[in-house]
Amino acid sequence: MNPNHSYAFVGLGHLGGHLAASLLRNGFDVTVFDRDPEAVARLVALGARPATSPADAARQAGNAITCLPSPKVSEAVLAGRSGLLDGLPEGGTWIEMSTNGRDEIQRLATLAAERGVHTLECPVTGGVHLAAAGKITALVGGDAGLYEEHRAAIEAMCAKSFLMGPVGSAAVIKVITNMLAFIHLVAAGEALMLAKQGGLDLAQTYHAICASSGTSFVHETESQLILNGSYDIAFTMDLALKDLGFATGMGREFGVPLELASKVEDIFRHGKAAYGGDAWSTKIVKLLEDEVGTDLRAPGFPAKLL
Repeated sequence: MNPNHSYAFVGLGHLGGHLAASLLRNGFDVTVFDRDPEAVARLVALGARPATSPADAARQAGNAITCLPSPKVSEAVLAGRSGLLDGLPEGGTWIEMSTNGRDEIQRLATLAAERGVHTLECPVTGGVHLAAAGKITALVGGDAGLYEEHRAAIEAMCAKSFLMGPVGSAAVIKVITNMLAFIHLVAAGEALMLAKQGGLDLAQTYHAICASSGTSFVHETESQLILNGSYDIAFTMDLALKDLGFATGMGREFGVPLELASKVEDIFRHGKAAYGGDAWSTKIVKLLEDEVGTDLRAPGFPAKLL
């Protein structure tokens, strides 16, 4: 590890807190900032230094990592008052681990470049439970040499990383993976409901699907939370709609008709109207439970993924 590679980490929510903790576990010097003082305190207890603003964190560390809920927040943290660009030195690097659209990350990278700051986009995929275990996957966009320079930090947080091409490339593949995940989630709910109404044991159905050609990562993970009834995937309806909006927007831009993604986006709009934007995304299956008038429960499944 390059001893000069200290990192500011801004955005310590469900995902970012675990990513920052992985850096600390692997011996990196980390300075943290978040609007939630309890989130900061959890990381300070693990050995991080607190900062008073994104600029202060960046000034202390020289490089910065962000994991934030929307492009609007990313822009404010990067370029707003007391933002990262007020603290990062010329030649410093900003690693953006939030999910953005391609145009957004390219525009923000241009803002950073105007101040002499390099950008790597590095959204992650696999779920919060894998981030907690340091087993999540990174999708990287940016200069290959810059990727190699910061690869040790990326691999401290993520079990796998894929350099997809220049800045903007990772945004495209991340949106694709999330689009597939939400399609699979709705499909898994429909499959389980067919099994329930067909008189099958739902626990045995879950395991049979896992061993079949119809399985998916989403079924193997999120279906457990549906069968438990907690739905607690630590990812909200609002975030799902943000990502699906990116996907359908890319479909229009690239001239690709996304009939399934558009239908699933509409289903998630109904889910938000019924349960609120802060409801867990896995709760989308409750729309079907409510419509049919029965639940999808089986014993032996966890309330959270471990």
